[in-house]
Amino acid sequence: MAQQATAQIGVTGLAVMGRNLARNLARNGFTVAVHNRSPERTRSLVAEHGDEGAFVPSESLADFVASLERPRAVIVMVKAGAPTDAVIDELVPLLEEGDIVVDAGNAHFADTRRREEALRERGLHFVGTGVSGGEEGALLGPSIMPGGSAESYAKLGPMFEKIAAQVDGTPCCRHVGPDGAGHFVKMVHNGIEYADMQLIAEAYDLLRAGLSATPAEIAEIFREWNAGELGSFLIEITADVLAHTDAATGRAFVDIVLDQAEQKGTGRWTVQSALDLGIPITGIAEATFARSLSGHANQREAARRAFGDAGEKWQVEDRETFVEDVRRALLASKIVAYAQGFDHIRAGSREYDWNIDLGGTATIWRGGCIIRARFLDRIREAYDEQPELPTLLVAPYFADAVSDGVPSWRRVVADAARAGVPTPAFSSSLAYFDALRAQRLPAALIQGLRDNFGAHTYRRVDREGTFHTLWSGDRSEVAG
Repeated sequence: MAQQATAQIGVTGLAVMGRNLARNLARNGFTVAVHNRSPERTRSLVAEHGDEGAFVPSESLADFVASLERPRAVIVMVKAGAPTDAVIDELVPLLEEGDIVVDAGNAHFADTRRREEALRERGLHFVGTGVSGGEEGALLGPSIMPGGSAESYAKLGPMFEKIAAQVDGTPCCRHVGPDGAGHFVKMVHNGIEYADMQLIAEAYDLLRAGLSATPAEIAEIFREWNAGELGSFLIEITADVLAHTDAATGRAFVDIVLDQAEQKGTGRWTVQSALDLGIPITGIAEATFARSLSGHANQREAARRAFGDAGEKWQVEDRETFVEDVRRALLASKIVAYAQGFDHIRAGSREYDWNIDLGGTATIWRGGCIIRARFLDRIREAYDEQPELPTLLVAPYFADAVSDGVPSWRRVVADAARAGVPTPAFSSSLAYFDALRAQRLPAALIQGLRDNFGAHTYRRVDREGTFHTLWSGDRSEVAG
């Protein structure tokens, strides 16, 4: 008997994220077709959660497609890269003009642009969609960043907006822009996430080194910070992690975890994209490199044997002042990370003609996602008031926060350097701030050197045009 077309949307790929997204849709009143390459996962979803809403299970991809109302909307939740291409290749011959394929995984935006173009030529809509919030967010309300055509969003939008996180009655979902825009914004979100976590880790390291405090004591500091300007999901869970005790050993959990951070690639993609676009995202880059360095165990061990442990004896005399200095330095550095991330989104939007609304992006990130933070409302307001804001750092709220934090920022970075405590993200963020506001940078000398060895020319401060000095001749200047 032929499968009845009763489902409003389908999900293929029922690992944890796909499973939870399907459950979220069903809980919100949508009839959801579900499919997995291994039928056992489809059966277990229906057996365990079938009472949460209307599921239409299928064991074959053909039956799955047949169960969907037209225009069909299929969410693909499989591993990025070749597995995604394999599912698309199998799925597309079963679809008809006007149908929609949604890739809700962490795909590279360039792959999304390629896939969108290929499916558009076949009369299909391909929607690269960033989804942030982890397993819990997928079930209870994620931040959703859909790209693709406006026509596809007309069908998907009402469903996605209903299942997304809600903040002050506004869904954390909106149409980001064409083709790869959604996955690009999700990529930069993850880059900011890298910087945010690295800065939090450095703040923890500073407090532990300077105060000789226990992780549980530092957890209380983070709980206090979470009640103020630093309030965010990551600060909140930092307190939880630091307060946790390992059941097997009775030791602080953070002390039994190997200090080698892993990454899935989105941070690296962010840095590579920023280099291509010429956007200095120094805090995000340092955070990405810090993860890489942490994994080079052999090099770290060799350096310790050669030079001794990096940390020197450090005891802060004024505990209260030091804690406040670290808090202010953390806030200023986090603002730099977000400012660089939004610069990157603007550059990508211009390069690919996406017309991304920066204030709208901040709105999407206010709930559900990993980098949700209290000051995202301030970011939204800043870009809504001045869409062409040259940098988030000069918006009044952020300019005041950074200015207030500069003395603390300098003390923290200087004290850390003297004590041998590495603070790559704090330090690079401060250097970025200083470079951005410098009257004159040493780039003038770099241009002179480039002209000397490679005749690359330079521009002058006193007249228009490009010039070259005849360095190996009489050193006269000629027009470039």
